[in-house]
Amino acid sequence: MKSIDLNCDMGEMPEAVMDGSQEALIRHISSVNIACGGHAGNPEMMRATVEQSLRHGVSIGAHPGYEDRANFGRSELQLPLAEIADSVYRQILALEKIAGQCGAKIRHVKAHGALYNQAARSREIAQAIAEGVRRWRSDAVLIGLAGSVMLAEFRAAGFSVAAEAFADRRYEKDGSLRSRKFPDALLQDPEEAAEQALRIVEQGSVLAADGSMVPLLAQTICIHGDTPGALEIAAAVHKQLTQAGIKIQPPTRGN
Repeated sequence: MKSIDLNCDMGEMPEAVMDGSQEALIRHISSVNIACGGHAGNPEMMRATVEQSLRHGVSIGAHPGYEDRANFGRSELQLPLAEIADSVYRQILALEKIAGQCGAKIRHVKAHGALYNQAARSREIAQAIAEGVRRWRSDAVLIGLAGSVMLAEFRAAGFSVAAEAFADRRYEKDGSLRSRKFPDALLQDPEEAAEQALRIVEQGSVLAADGSMVPLLAQTICIHGDTPGALEIAAAVHKQLTQAGIKIQPPTRGN
C-alpha cells in the first residue's frame, strides 16, 4: 500500500486555535508543524496546539521561522548564519519545553516561510538550519522542499529527511514554488488541491503553472493552515487519497 504524510503549519492564528477550526483540520492530517514564537505563536497557542495534536494522535513537529512577526516570517532576511542557527535552536527549545509539560515529543522540524524558501536555494542557509537542529537533537526528521539542495545538506549533516510537496501551492517548471506575488500562487479550490495531491503520490509529478509536468517525489504533502478554506482543502485531500487506497501516516526516520 502506498503511504504519504499530510502535514500542516499550525499554532499561527489565535482565532483558529480558539474557535475549533484548527482542531477540526487536525483530524484530516498526520503531522503538525507548530509555530515556535518566531514568525507567529506564543506559549498559550503552542500548548493548545500540542494538546489538540495529542488528542488526535498527530505527530508533532517544530516550525521555526524568521523572528519577523510583522511580516509573518515571509520576507527574506540576510542574517548571519550563526544567528539563523541560534534562532532555530532557541525556537525549538521553546516548543520542547511546552511539549514536555504536556507529555509530548517533537518528532520533526520544518522551517517556515522565507527561511524555508531561502534554504531551498542556499546550501549555507540549509546548513545553518541543520546546525540549529543538531544542537538540540540529531534524531529528528527534517522536512524540506522536494528536489531542493536543502535535502542534500540535511542528509549530509546526518539527518533523516522527508521531501515535501504542497497540495495548495502552484509550481514553476523548475520545481520551485510559484511566488505568492502572483494571484494564482495558491490553490484554493479543494478539488484541485486534492487532484494535485493524488498526482504527487500516484504519478510522482505536479502540473506547473505553464502547463508542463514536473517530476516530484515526496514523502509528505503540506496544506497551509492559513490558506483560505484550509479545512475544506484538508478534508478533500484526505478523502481523495484514502479513497485511492493511500495510507496517511507521519514521516519516519531513514529517508
